[in-house]
Amino acid sequence: MQDLIQKAGQVKLLVMDVDGILSNGQIIYDANGVETKAFSVHDGVGVKSLARYGILTAIITGRSSAMVNKRAAEMGVNHVVQGRDDKLVALNELLSSLDPALNITAADCAYMGDDLPDIKAMQTVGFAATVPNAHAEVIKRSDMVTTRAGGTGAVREICDLILKGHGHYQDFIAHYTLDEAQTQDNQS
Repeated sequence: MQDLIQKAGQVKLLVMDVDGILSNGQIIYDANGVETKAFSVHDGVGVKSLARYGILTAIITGRSSAMVNKRAAEMGVNHVVQGRDDKLVALNELLSSLDPALNITAADCAYMGDDLPDIKAMQTVGFAATVPNAHAEVIKRSDMVTTRAGGTGAVREICDLILKGHGHYQDFIAHYTLDEAQTQDNQS
C-alpha cells in the first residue's frame, strides 16, 4: 500500500472515464429516449477535494452526453473531453492543451478506466486504477483495483489515495471534523 501512496503522491492530474467509473456503466433511456446515468455523491466530494489542493481533474469518455457536462461542472472538473473513441489520442491532446507552466506529462497523471478502450491511455500514465468489475485485461494492467465499483465511490478511493500521497489527507479530514481543541471549547 505504501508504494501505491507514493505513486499517488506524484499525481498532478486525475483523468476519469465516465461509464463504469463515475457511473455504474448502465445507460438508462426513459420513454422519450432521454439518457440517464447515476453518479455517486462520494466521488463528487473526492474530486472537489483534489481541486482544494491544486490537483487537476479531467474526464475522457467515448460517449457524448449533456449530463456529463452538468456533473463535471458540479464537481469542478477542469477538462471534459467527450465523444472520443481513441482515449490515448484524447489524453495526449489534453496534455498538449495544458499550460506548459504546469509541467504535466503523462507520468504525472492517474487514469481511471474500466474497459478495453481505456487500456492504451492507462499504460502511458504514472498511475492506473480500475474497478473490480472492469474487463480482466484492464485489471491486469492496473496499479490498483478499488474496492468499490464504478458509480459507488470508486473515484473517491483514488482521490483519498492521492490526498494521502500528497500529505493532504489529514488536513482534508480535519476540514469536516472537530479537532480536540474545538471539542473542548464547545464543552465549556
